[in-house]
Amino acid sequence: MSTAQSTTITTATAPGCEPRLLFEQTGQAREDIAAYRRLGGYRPLADADALLGEVEAGGLVGRGGAAFPLAVKLRAVRDNGRGAGGAVVVANGEEGEPASLKDRWLLRNRPHLILDGLRLAAAMVGADRAYVYVSDPESAHSVETALGELEPGILGRVTVAMSAVQPGYVAGEETAAVRAINGGPAKPTDKPPRPFEEGVDELPTLVSNVETLANLPFLQDRGSAAFRAQGTSLSPGTFLATITGAGRPPVLYELPHGLPFTELLALHGVSPEAVRGALLGGYFAGLLDRTVLEATLDHETMRRLGSGLGCGAISVITDDCPVAVAASVLAYFDRENAGQCGSCFNGTAAMAAAAGALRDGAATAEDVERLRRWSVLLRGRGACATLDAATNVAASLLGRFAGEVTAHLGGTCPDCARGAFRADRPYEAEALRPA
Repeated sequence: MSTAQSTTITTATAPGCEPRLLFEQTGQAREDIAAYRRLGGYRPLADADALLGEVEAGGLVGRGGAAFPLAVKLRAVRDNGRGAGGAVVVANGEEGEPASLKDRWLLRNRPHLILDGLRLAAAMVGADRAYVYVSDPESAHSVETALGELEPGILGRVTVAMSAVQPGYVAGEETAAVRAINGGPAKPTDKPPRPFEEGVDELPTLVSNVETLANLPFLQDRGSAAFRAQGTSLSPGTFLATITGAGRPPVLYELPHGLPFTELLALHGVSPEAVRGALLGGYFAGLLDRTVLEATLDHETMRRLGSGLGCGAISVITDDCPVAVAASVLAYFDRENAGQCGSCFNGTAAMAAAAGALRDGAATAEDVERLRRWSVLLRGRGACATLDAATNVAASLLGRFAGEVTAHLGGTCPDCARGAFRADRPYEAEALRPA
């Protein structure tokens, strides 16, 4: 295992995991263009279609949350762009998920890796314009510095501009990114059309997470077989995981897909006996109980468990009451919804109120039944996935922690007797300052 503290964020790699995104050497500072070129960065691209074939064969899926195959998005934008007279690429680094650090770390420390991936994506879809979309000021400064270091023509025909917005949970949603770049608020829009059909300036647009793009230089250099050398057949490659909770400081890990969850706990210094569950995929995928101890960290396994890896953020629950954690997360969704759709605006408020009352010992069985009904009926409504995230949290709480829910109805929760867990953003992954 290697560890480092770089730009306030502690990083580590799993034993035996060859890092592709984190630095290989500990203690390395932000990478400038000279350092990146020494690693073989910005290699000339002879055949964009051949690289697209490698991306498809490598099975790279999005690292922003949905795990959608990147090659499918690339082909759709390329084909639509030919008919529309052009295409646009957006590197999405607006990390609205409070439990995640990965995009900030990449933008602050490896901006040239992201710009190189952006260059390759633009070539594959035939785009001559691209944007780096961020809300973190330090990330924006890092990318602007990197752009200033570039030699003329190094990005090919594509020109890159920065787009900075205020942070927000919904600001990183792909239609929110397009809307903001087009001059509107960073809030989602109704779909269709989706950005691959009509995005920035009404052109077909690829919106891809910065970690996803950061894998493209490896695929160009080493190819799909090497990409698949780590990970599983259905979840190939490595991924960045932000681990919070369990009374320990956050750490950003690079892990191979398929790593047993218990091995991650050992790496993080947490005893499996102390684990009550985990908050998966940031806040989106909801809660898992102790069945998480049987899991491997790959998309197929998480789906079978009724959960998901999402953006790779995992919050380990030990001493905190799951009811109180869920109530805090639902209160966060209530505050962070875009305020555009009645179903989401009212639905998140109602679920947050019911969960808060349950946490505080003021709920009735009828309140719990309403929460259960809302967790089913409100799913799939609204312009973005905030309401789906809220229903995931409510449904997983009621389904996986029935004993704790019953204890709260009876006012007998021993954890909350010591003081209920309340936080504006529970398990927020605040960056650490170097010692």
